[in-house]
Amino acid sequence: MATLLHLPTFKDPRGKLTVMQDSIPFKVERVYYIYDAVGKRGGHRHKATTQALVCLNGSCEIYVHDGHTEHTYLLDSPEKCLILEKEDWHTMDQFTTGSTLLVLASSKYNLDDYIDEPY
Repeated sequence: MATLLHLPTFKDPRGKLTVMQDSIPFKVERVYYIYDAVGKRGGHRHKATTQALVCLNGSCEIYVHDGHTEHTYLLDSPEKCLILEKEDWHTMDQFTTGSTLLVLASSKYNLDDYIDEPY
């Protein structure tokens, strides 16, 4: 099942600095981000890929179903990082205006890695 991490964040008079180093439990092979989203995204799980999701600006909801348990996570701070395991069927929705969702993946894009059928 997905895991919600709270990333180490440091604050001083100049602002905040959030660090992902040593928090992501895999080697990052692909990075992309979703913005100006209208409606639901995702709707799949993977055969091999693990992902880390961070909403850098604004907020969004991530629905996750691992075949046994369902949960909806609110990503509303760049200090929150949701780790999606390969078996986690997921959708991303309820994007606020101006939101940006950063995704780090453990493998490069491969259409054969996607499982589109929900549990």
